[in-house]
Amino acid sequence: MHITYSLKNKLIILVLTAMLPLLMLTVYVIFALENYSEAYDEIVSNMTIANSYNLDFKDEMDESIYKLVVGAVTFDTIEEDDTLESPYVLIDELSNEFGELAKITTDKESRMWLLSLLRNISTLRDRIDDIKVNLDKGGRYDENIEMLDNNIYILTELIQDDIQYYIYYQTKSIEQLKIQLNEQVQAFIFFYAVIAVFLVAFATIVTGFVLNSITGPVNKLCDATKQIAGGDFSTRVAIEGKDEIATLAESVNDMSEHLEELVRQIKEDERKMRYAELRLLQEQINPHFLYNTLDTIVWLVEGNDSEKAVNMVVSLSEFFRIVLSKGKEIITIKEEEQHIRSYLEIQQVRYQDILDYDIQIEPEIYPYEILKLTLQPLVENALYHGIKTKRAKGMILVTGKMEDDKIYFDVKDNGVGMNEAELASLRSKILKPCKETDSGFGLANVNERIRMNFGLEYGITIHSKQGEGTLVQVVIPARTKKAVLGGEMENV
Repeated sequence: MHITYSLKNKLIILVLTAMLPLLMLTVYVIFALENYSEAYDEIVSNMTIANSYNLDFKDEMDESIYKLVVGAVTFDTIEEDDTLESPYVLIDELSNEFGELAKITTDKESRMWLLSLLRNISTLRDRIDDIKVNLDKGGRYDENIEMLDNNIYILTELIQDDIQYYIYYQTKSIEQLKIQLNEQVQAFIFFYAVIAVFLVAFATIVTGFVLNSITGPVNKLCDATKQIAGGDFSTRVAIEGKDEIATLAESVNDMSEHLEELVRQIKEDERKMRYAELRLLQEQINPHFLYNTLDTIVWLVEGNDSEKAVNMVVSLSEFFRIVLSKGKEIITIKEEEQHIRSYLEIQQVRYQDILDYDIQIEPEIYPYEILKLTLQPLVENALYHGIKTKRAKGMILVTGKMEDDKIYFDVKDNGVGMNEAELASLRSKILKPCKETDSGFGLANVNERIRMNFGLEYGITIHSKQGEGTLVQVVIPARTKKAVLGGEMENV
């Protein structure tokens, strides 16, 4: 089905309906606050500059010129005194700073006082020039003192007044900004209230429409899936529209049609799984093993070694008793241990010159359950592919223990081992389904059965070094009860 009115589009419309007006209001508020912040920062910066000169300029200028007039310093040596500053340097700094302020100040009153200040600075420079000329000519001390009292001090006082008036009107500008901001806030509150009422009404209508277009079909789907879950595969759901839910309804109808086929396939898979297990049994109950064992028994009887013959018959009987297990697929670890013990007892009689074995399975895990014929194929593999090809005395060690709700088995031999290429090939083969494996069938079958019954985190791993032997590790969950093969198992 081609989706025309998708749920995504419906939700986008719903979100935009609510968000777009809010976004516009947010942009408006940000813009207003940004303007206010810039204006406020500019005024504060200007006032900071003005205050720095308001506090120091008059005192520094008066002191410097007085010491020049009384001859304590000269214009050439004044900068050598750390406590004094050249009058021309002070004037240049003041003129530059307030000249820049005059360029950016927009407030009429503040600008007027800035222009007055700049004029007074220019006049002050002229009077300082006069004093410098007199000092250069010499002998005009009284005239300089009079000029200091009647001109310089008055001009620095006027400049200080200009700065203070400038600061005063800049302060008033901040108050005006505050008033404007309050007006904008009030306008925003009113505008926001109107928009909010509109949004609530509009969003309620749109939300109701969108929710009904979603929840109605979903409820129909829920009812249909309940009927299908109850086994009624004839159930169909009809939903009008061209959105994802309508597409989902078509998929549910298709699912209902194919469930019967799926059930049939599941039964076929179970049959194949059973076939794989039977194939494992056929592989393990090797006729050659039975023939060789019987030949060994006959040889022992003919050699009048009746005790060994009886023990071998008992071991063979125990071996097949556990193989059959009255049709059970799950046995206890104690039974599995007895199975490999019977197998090794039989094989040790046949290969007494090359085979030693030891089984060290912790008794506390005996009650736990294991898939039948998990360890015996690993022991057989260790004997035929590890010990026999070594052509010397060999050892097979089987251990078992439990850690963190998992049971670990190791089947280790000191046989010929494998090189890296052979090990990589075998590891690859045991990960394939056993029916696709042309060699290493026993290991692949064990690994597949464990993973199918317990999960992909369980199974076997192989480690080997050429000339040192092979270690096959088995991990299964620590469980004691199983209802159905391949079904849920309960932890202890």
